[in-house]
Amino acid sequence: MKPVKSVIYRNIPRPDPALLARAAEFGVADLHGALGLVAGRMSLMSPNMNPIAPGQKLCGPAITAWNFPGDNLAIHCALDTAQAGDVLVFTNGGGHQGALWGDVACGFAVKKGVAGAVVHGSCRDTDAIRALGFPVWSTHVSVEQPEKRGPAAVNVPIVADGVLVEPGDIIAADADGVVVIPQALLAQTIAGAEARAANEVKIRARIAAGELPLDILGIRNTIETLGIEQIEGTWQDDQG
Repeated sequence: MKPVKSVIYRNIPRPDPALLARAAEFGVADLHGALGLVAGRMSLMSPNMNPIAPGQKLCGPAITAWNFPGDNLAIHCALDTAQAGDVLVFTNGGGHQGALWGDVACGFAVKKGVAGAVVHGSCRDTDAIRALGFPVWSTHVSVEQPEKRGPAAVNVPIVADGVLVEPGDIIAADADGVVVIPQALLAQTIAGAEARAANEVKIRARIAAGELPLDILGIRNTIETLGIEQIEGTWQDDQG
């Protein structure tokens, strides 16, 4: 591995546009579930990553930027490399010092057609960002003034809110959270999401017809297999 240094890579590996369009049809819950228990948990950002405005979603390849704490030079460099449909993913290690994202940069991102931003750190000018209609998720809101001196690294692997994000990974976000899909797993994740969505249509139909989720999902059998005792009475009754 080469030594870590300040660097800007101007290009990223780009996913198949047709696969990306299919992925955008699904919510984060289906995509996360389709990744499987291990990969899904490793790829899901924490509940600290919140949308600045409700009702928005995004899906696109990641443009990554590592920022020195208190500095946001890298986000401006990353924005310069971004193309329409890309998702900006920024980190400064997750601290609130030095806002990484604000309305001026956001306005330029809108002009370029960038899909949105995921900020592991602080965002500010939130009212203006909502007015612009630009999708942003962030872990903090703070107006603290950032420096623009570096060091900085753009389009390198970063860890954002505990998740490894490589340039070109697919970022999907909605009201439920943010998930990172490695390009190598995109096709199988879409197939899994399609199967999950189709199965849930069937489950809803069975519930509408009068069946119980306890039976549809096999939970009644699980209770019996685990030997969980069921008592016809209250907890207080059982104390005597």
